[in-house]
Amino acid sequence: LPPNYKTSTKTYPVIYMHDGQNLFDDKTSYAGEWEVDETLNALFRENGLEIIVVGIDNGAGKRMNEYSPWSNATYGKAEGEAYVEFIVNTLKPLIDKTFRTKSDRQYTAIMGSSMGGLISHYAGLKYPTVFGKVGVFSPSFWYASSSFQFTATNSNLKNTKMYYLVGGKEGDTMVPNMKKMIALMKTKGFNAHNIFEKVVADGKHTEAFWKNEFKEAILWMFAKE
Repeated sequence: LPPNYKTSTKTYPVIYMHDGQNLFDDKTSYAGEWEVDETLNALFRENGLEIIVVGIDNGAGKRMNEYSPWSNATYGKAEGEAYVEFIVNTLKPLIDKTFRTKSDRQYTAIMGSSMGGLISHYAGLKYPTVFGKVGVFSPSFWYASSSFQFTATNSNLKNTKMYYLVGGKEGDTMVPNMKKMIALMKTKGFNAHNIFEKVVADGKHTEAFWKNEFKEAILWMFAKE
């Protein structure tokens, strides 16, 4: 919650983030933490940015399945569609009922890295009336070639903001796949003004990389129009 939540009557935008174990506390993480709370507290002090973050823990051994709507020959059956439906139909209504939120799409973001980037990309295109802002860090498009066909038929969006990040040291396919996906989106009607694309040459597939890029992504996603 924002530092002023308990002393105000304001309503706040919300970010739904995957891999909740890695967001706030190094003790709960399995690969280091993003320091989401420290970063947002600093942004609150610096420029008054006020955001609620909902961290959703992954299911450990089920993580790959949970975070893909498309089955994989190696990793098995897809559960991503059900996972995003849970966020949209169960979790978000509960959060909106329990906390003082701005519930409209322009104040609702979804964000994650790796497989969490893949499922965030899917959620943004699948539910554009729910999520107006999407953070896609190091997306695992390699996991499902079907993600390109899905994107081709769901990219005609004008008011959704999507932030894409990838590191140059994450593997041979990561940068080309992200660039291919973004080019496809623009070809199929996505508003190019609302896509931010960043490649960090020495970026690696680590929580430390994503932690360091979180602030810039948030500032772009929640910039005042």
